[in-house]
Formats: sequence, C-alpha cells, structure tokens
Amino acid sequence: MKKIFALLLALCMVFALCACGSSAAPAASDAAPAPAADDAAPAPAADDAAPAADAADAADAAPAAVSANLTMGTGGEAGTYYAFGGVLGSYIGQNTDISINVVSSGGSAANITGIVVDGIYDLATVQSDVMTYAFNGTNSFTDNKLDAFRVLGGLYAETVQIVTCSPDIKSVADLAGKNVCVGDVGSGTYFNTVDILAAYDLTLDDIKPVYQSFGDSTESLKDGKIDAAIITAGAPTTAVVDLATSNSVYLVSIDDEHMTKLLADCPWYASYTIPAGTYNGFDEDAVTVTVKATLVCRADLPDDVAYAIVSTIYNNADAITALHAKGAELSLDFATDGIAVPFAKGAADFYAENGITVAVD
Repeated sequence: MKKIFALLLALCMVFALCACGSSAAPAASDAAPAPAADDAAPAPAADDAAPAADAADAADAAPAAVSANLTMGTGGEAGTYYAFGGVLGSYIGQNTDISINVVSSGGSAANITGIVVDGIYDLATVQSDVMTYAFNGTNSFTDNKLDAFRVLGGLYAETVQIVTCSPDIKSVADLAGKNVCVGDVGSGTYFNTVDILAAYDLTLDDIKPVYQSFGDSTESLKDGKIDAAIITAGAPTTAVVDLATSNSVYLVSIDDEHMTKLLADCPWYASYTIPAGTYNGFDEDAVTVTVKATLVCRADLPDDVAYAIVSTIYNNADAITALHAKGAELSLDFATDGIAVPFAKGAADFYAENGITVAVD
C-alpha cells in the first residue's frame, strides 16, 4: 500500500507541474497582443483621424451665413425713400439671409427717432443734413441730441423741389402768404424749407405751412387746396410724376443771389440743376439744392450684418439699377464722400477692403 500511495503522490505532482505550465502559456499569449497592437497601430488610426480634424478646421474657417430680421424706416409711400428702400430691402432679402421689413414713415427726423428713441427701426433712409444735426445736437436738435446711430452709406442725391401748379409763382419770395406744404412734421423737407426761406429773409410765419406727405401734398395741389409744395426727394419723384400727368407742373428755381447766401449759411447743401423734361410738360431747367439720401443703422447693429448689407448693395449696383433708376447713383465714392457722421464698423471694413478709409468711433 505504501508503494501504491507513493506512486499516486508522484503522479499528482507531475499533473500539478503540467497544469502550472499550461496556465503560464495563456499568460504569455495574453501578453503577446502588445507587439500586435503596435503593428496594428496607432499609425493607421491617426491617418484616419486626420481628415476628420481637417474637416473640423475647415468648418471653423468657413464664414457662417449671416442672418437677421430687420425693419427699415423710409418715408411717405409716394416718395423715393419708400420706393428705393423697398428695392434695396427686396434685393438684400433675395440674395442674403437677411430679411428686411420696409415700412413707410414720417421721414428723416422721425426715422432717427425711431432708431434711437423708440427702437422700432434697425435701418432707415435719412437726409445727410438732418442726420448731422441729430448726431451733433445742433439746429432743431439742440435740446434733443440723438447720436446712437451709424452710417452704412450714401445712396443718391436728393433734390429740394419747389412744386406748384400756378404759373404766377416764379420765385421763393412769391410763397409769402401762400398755402405751402412743408412735408411731414420733423421730416427732412421741413428743415430744408426753413433753410431756403431764411435765405430770402422769410420764416414759416410768413407762409401758411401745411404738414403733409408727398402723396397728400400733390393731391392737395391737384385739388387747389395748396399753392405750392416743397418736396425733397430724388427726381423724378413718383408723386410729382403722377401730378404732371394731369396738371401743368412748374418747378421754382433759387436765383443766383439767394443761392450764394444759402450755400454760405448752410454749407451742407450743393447747387443742383433739375433738367428740362424730368416731368411731363416741364420744359426748362430748374436750379435748386441737393442733399444726400443716406442709409443708416442702429449703433449696435452687428458688424457682420452691416458688412453683408453694404457689400450686397455696392457690389451689385447694376442689378439694383435694373430695378430702380436711383441705383445708377450708387458708388463707393458717393457712399463715403462728405459724410459727417461715423460709419458702422462693418461698413467701414467693407470700404477699407476697397481702399477707402471712413471715420468710425
């Protein structure tokens, strides 16, 4: 028995050693994947990851689409502000992701108030003289300085048209004692009227002022309710074109003597001649003054939105001209010359790319 027990014990020891050897083998095979992992490598994995990283970088570098919903104040529905503003709003909306709701308004001063005080407009068309008064707190804005707006660019020349259906009114002096429409209250036309009357040593007290939009004023002329109307807008102006289809229309000129006085006292004006033929039956030139229709925006309009608006307008003047004749006056020089109010930074960036430096603050 002892021999048998010894034999069995020896066999058990042999099996135990074999078992230890076989458990070591798998341990060795588990360690083997380390070199295999080196072979499988990180190298191909890194190559696969590279394009993904490049795509991410490209996405970061690509400019994001600029989108915004904006409201633009213009002028009366029969004026050039409203018509041309509608063209600009529509063109920008069709060619960018910026939607512009173009609305009629009381004109320049009302538009600036709408931006700065009421916050109802993001953009507006205004006269260059009125915006300068508002920004600097001068003239009628002495006690009400409004400067939280910036310029996007000049659009076209606005002519001060003294319109009448009476051949007896031949001079500004002949307006004394007459019923004269001077535009909406606070409009650019109102301020132009005050300046022109002053050159003739007249004030609003010397006439019978009527406050109406361009469309209403030409209807009043047609009905004989007023004697003359001052209309500051790009010529030809829709309201006057309509009037001239059914009535004889006369434009009153500013004579040389009073033009010299007006320009000396109000250097923001420039002399301008409205050519014969501008309106039906209008067969002689009329000498008057002009200011600049200007597109402005709220002071905090995002730079990329301002840039997108300005670049879309001034890079596409020909396309816009096909939609409205005033597009022919769009140019980088006209957009920036003689502007006394700071520009929006996004607009300034666009002009700088085209070699023009404008003032910002």
